Amino acid sequence: MDNFTPVLRFAVVSDIHYEDAPTVERERFEKAVNSAYKISQSHPTYKNLDALYVVGDFATSGSEIQMNAFKESIDKALKSGTVVTLTMASHEFNERNGGEVAALEKFGRIFAMQPDTHKLINGFHFIAVTTTHGCHFNDEKKAWIAEQLRAAAADDAKKPIFFFQHPHISGTVYGSANWGEDEMTPILMDYPQIIDFSGHSHAPINDPRSIHQQHFTCLGTGTLSYFELDEFDKIYGTCPPNDENAAQMLIVEADAQGNVRVYPYDVLTENFFPYTWEIDTPWEPSSFKYTDEIRLTGAVKPYFDSSCEACVADVTENTCTIDFSQAKIEKDYVNSYDITLKYADSGLTAKRLSVWSGYYFYNMPERLSQEITGLTPDTQYIAEVRANSFWHTSSDDILTVRFATK
Repeated sequence: MDNFTPVLRFAVVSDIHYEDAPTVERERFEKAVNSAYKISQSHPTYKNLDALYVVGDFATSGSEIQMNAFKESIDKALKSGTVVTLTMASHEFNERNGGEVAALEKFGRIFAMQPDTHKLINGFHFIAVTTTHGCHFNDEKKAWIAEQLRAAAADDAKKPIFFFQHPHISGTVYGSANWGEDEMTPILMDYPQIIDFSGHSHAPINDPRSIHQQHFTCLGTGTLSYFELDEFDKIYGTCPPNDENAAQMLIVEADAQGNVRVYPYDVLTENFFPYTWEIDTPWEPSSFKYTDEIRLTGAVKPYFDSSCEACVADVTENTCTIDFSQAKIEKDYVNSYDITLKYADSGLTAKRLSVWSGYYFYNMPERLSQEITGLTPDTQYIAEVRANSFWHTSSDDILTVRFATK
C-alpha cells in the first residue's frame, strides 16, 4: 500500500531478563527504547512513539532488585507521551522470590500498574494479559479476556485489536511448538482482527515464520537476551553458537483505516531486517498473506551458485572441519544445512548432522564452519552439503569435497 500513513506507532519487546547485577540486557533495553524514538523522529510525517509493550520475562527471577532496576530503566529511557505497559509470566513468578503472589504485589507497588489492562490508544484497543500459574490462564482470566474482546469488537469491528501475552499461542508462530499454550485459542479465534504478540521462546523475529495467520494474526516478539530456536535436530541443540548476540524488537504502525505494518528491528546493529509485514484489513481472513498454505505453495528452493564451494581443514585421525559458502535464496534467508559424510569406497552414510545458517544475525556470516568428530582413521570420505529453506524445500545442487583422515 503506497499511501500508508501512520496514525499510531508502538514498540514491542519481551524476554529481557534483568538480573540482580547489571548485565548487558539493561544496556540493550535502554538502547532499544532510544532506537524506537530515533525511528519515530525520522519519519517524515508521524513522529510519535505512542506506546511501548513489554511482553513478559523482563526480570529473570522476579526479585525486588530486578524489578526496581527495570523501573529505573523505564524512567530513564521513556519520554512523555509514550504509554508503557508490562505483563508478567513464569520468570517473574519465580518461587525463590515469593512466587506469583509476591510478584503481583511487587509489580503493583513498583510499577503502579495492573497486571491485566485494556487501553484505548489513538482509537485502537490494546489488551495485555499476565499469566497465572506459570504460563497458563485460569478460568477467571479467560472470562476477563472474553469480556474485553467483546467490548473492543463492539466498539469497531473493522479495526485491529492488539493483544499481548507472554507465551505463544500453540501452533502459530515459530517457537510455539515448544513454548506455546492453547488455553486461549477458543476465545481468540472468534476475532480475526486480533493481532497477537507473544514471547517466551526467544525465537528470532526475522524468521519469516515469526508471523503466522490462520484464525487471526500472531507475531513473535523475540528477545534482548539470548536466542533459542524451535528445532531439535541441530548438532548443538536448540541454542545456536553465539546465541547471546541477540537483541531484537518490533516496531508497529497502523493507519486511520486500520491497516498495519510491522517492522522487525535489530537493536544490536540498529538496522531493520529486510521484511515489512503488511496486515491489510486484519478483520478479513481472506486478505491474510502469511498463511501456511500461501507460503508453502509459493516456496522456492535455495541454491549454490558458481562462486560457492566447500573445503575440509584441520583433519586428524578422528576429526575434521567442514567450511563452506552460504547458499542463495530469493526473498527469505537460508534456514539450515544438512552435512553428510559418506564412505568414499561404498557411498554409505558415515555421519549426518544439521546446522543453522546464522540467519538470525543481521550480519549473517558469509561462510560456515563445523567441526565433525567420531571419524575413522585412515579413511576416505566424501562430504556433502545441502541447503534448506524455512518452507521444506532443499537445494537441488550440493557442495561436495573429498578428503581422507590421517
